[in-house]
Amino acid sequence: MSHQAHVNGTRRAIRGVMKIGALTSLTAAAVTASLPLAAHHSFSAEFDASKEIRATGAVTKLDWQNPHGWIHMTVTEICERTAAGRGPDAVEQEWACRSPAGDEKGADWAFELGSPNGLMRQGWTRNSLKAGDVVTVLGSRARDGSTNSNARSVTTADGKRLFAGSSQAATP
Repeated sequence: MSHQAHVNGTRRAIRGVMKIGALTSLTAAAVTASLPLAAHHSFSAEFDASKEIRATGAVTKLDWQNPHGWIHMTVTEICERTAAGRGPDAVEQEWACRSPAGDEKGADWAFELGSPNGLMRQGWTRNSLKAGDVVTVLGSRARDGSTNSNARSVTTADGKRLFAGSSQAATP
């Protein structure tokens, strides 16, 4: 084989590898672009910090998943109030408590927590809450009026208070 033939063969091989690499890259980009995006939301996009909620009920499930954990519970009492403003003249409102209404899907509520990693740093484990545990969750209502809320803290029946890793920037 002559030197020229060897050089031409090497060039063809390199071009072939480059074409395969380019096609692979384009295919990977197309697949990635077609996947749904799981954009992380801001607290204020979904929850209203001025609408505080305190819910008491039995845990039905603790979802330990990213990007947020969730407590699902059957609520027996819901207390709501408008958060006090800031400053020396701020007056804290009284809680208005009630039983869940029928239009609230019976009494099934879900409370968003922080990420599992953040919860573990706060002392949580996958077994911190079990189905049937009675808890009180303090947090903020969803802007859309649904039965989803953002949890700031969870108090167990024995009085243990767990920080929920809320994405809320500041407690009102």
